[in-house]
Amino acid sequence: LDMEFTGLHSTSLQNNEPSLFDSPAERYVKARQSVQRFTLVQLGLAIFSKENSNKYVVHSYNFFLFPSTLGIRDVEFTLSASSIQFLSHYGFDYNKFLKDGIPYMNEVQEKILRQHLLAGTWKVCSTSNADRDVLKKAIDEVTSWIAAAKEEDTMILQDLNGYHIIEVQLVLRQALENVWTEPLGDKKVMVKKVSPEHRQFLENSSYDRCQKKFILLSARGFTNLFQILVKVKKPLVGHNMLMDLMHLHDKFYRPLPESYEEFKRNIHNLFPVIIDTKTVTKSVQKKCLFPRVSSLLEAYAVLCSSNVNPKGPPCPVIALASGCSRYAEKKFPHEAGYDAFLCGSVFLMSAHLLLCRSPDDVVEAEPSFSQYLTVLAEHVNKVNFIRGGVSSINFSGEDSPCRHPPALVVHVQGWPGLTERQIYQEFKARCRFDVRRLSENQFILLSNKYKQLVLRDYRHHPHLQVSVYRHWRHSPSVNCLLQISGIVALWSLLAFVLGGARSC
Repeated sequence: LDMEFTGLHSTSLQNNEPSLFDSPAERYVKARQSVQRFTLVQLGLAIFSKENSNKYVVHSYNFFLFPSTLGIRDVEFTLSASSIQFLSHYGFDYNKFLKDGIPYMNEVQEKILRQHLLAGTWKVCSTSNADRDVLKKAIDEVTSWIAAAKEEDTMILQDLNGYHIIEVQLVLRQALENVWTEPLGDKKVMVKKVSPEHRQFLENSSYDRCQKKFILLSARGFTNLFQILVKVKKPLVGHNMLMDLMHLHDKFYRPLPESYEEFKRNIHNLFPVIIDTKTVTKSVQKKCLFPRVSSLLEAYAVLCSSNVNPKGPPCPVIALASGCSRYAEKKFPHEAGYDAFLCGSVFLMSAHLLLCRSPDDVVEAEPSFSQYLTVLAEHVNKVNFIRGGVSSINFSGEDSPCRHPPALVVHVQGWPGLTERQIYQEFKARCRFDVRRLSENQFILLSNKYKQLVLRDYRHHPHLQVSVYRHWRHSPSVNCLLQISGIVALWSLLAFVLGGARSC
């Protein structure tokens, strides 16, 4: 699975950037706000089916998605200029997203629509001039045609988008009692002249596509497929997939809960087996002297090279299904269907490599899929955590305790009113630090690996003194405890001395 979004991290929200200081719960709060503002533009699904003992056939799909406009309330979302520009660079088709995007909704939105359908108060959110022009054109064509038409004559309305197909039919049926309508494949509606009696018979038939249950089915769109994925409980594979999982929850299941732990429980109930290939490849790098890679495409290229696994049984054959061979001929990075194909391939090849390097058992000539899952057991349900206090989030248990990288402490003298932002600007040229205020005149700097020259360069700075952070020395809570202990000790000493003096 892979997704593309209209944005990742909202810059309009204060202190929303990911930070090395973040615990998983703190990062979830930040990411939740961004997920609520942005939306999906494309979802890629690659289904790997084992054809024989050493061959997997892949069906890859790209779904352009657009929030459902069937309902009483319009859906708003934000666009990030950098994300839109990034996708444009890789050839993303925004016309297809906007004009032909498949609708979707979560359980709360579906409940609201269902209530309006039962009450007869639902409507399509088509308030633009373009939408009104589509309706007017369709009505004009039918009213001009029907005057001379005979019963059982038909005509075809063309170039109608998803929600127009439903709205045009409902408007025509309401305005003309002697017409019947049926959707015909893609973007077409058939209009038929019928008698009022025949019209009434057709309305009561089970084949009427404008019945409320079919309207609801249409409005749910991709959510129908999401619910099938939940039902079959197949292993779900992604890459750096925290944001993917959050969007899955928010857009197709329920609005993201405030509680981080509730979010984890919900995801685990929906998808009991999750594998993040970023977590897996980090392990492969350590165990198999795997070259360091920065992207999914690089990981795929290295794993495909012949020198990674010179010994042992050959990797399973991964073949693109008939009709899905486009990805065999050319690379399409950041196209969701292509990245989903890469995810599944990297998963299989990484598992095979780890199995071949495993000292426990003799590897069979054609390993089974269950063996691959077994060798990856320590990584199942561990989703990569970017720049934070833990390396991964555990969706089937407790997260590991936060362990922050080496820290520096900056002591400020003679520079009143200095802010975290100013400290960041001061040090960013030397190393990528995250900054947090420790006290009125102290700041902590965190980096995955700071350079010793930072300590050297600020040794004689007139306003900033930089040293390695020591908890017992720099922690405000420890200092406060030491001050209280000192006061208590002093009072105890005074009491002892004064008590002793009176007894004399």
